[in-house]
Amino acid sequence: MTLRLSERDKRALALLAEADGVSKHEATIRAIHEVARRRGHEARVADASQRVRARYADVIERLGR
Repeated sequence: MTLRLSERDKRALALLAEADGVSKHEATIRAIHEVARRRGHEARVADASQRVRARYADVIERLGR
């Protein structure tokens, strides 16, 4: 796989790698994993929120008055 980066992106990647003391390859992998974890977390929170709002809709309605 080839990753094409703009000069700005290359600088950002180099800064990330340097800050973490890792190679640019490792910084890229870590960034990918971090975004994947965050999106999974956001999806789980949204799902839980939906279930709680449905379950307690009457209570939420009364508290909103």
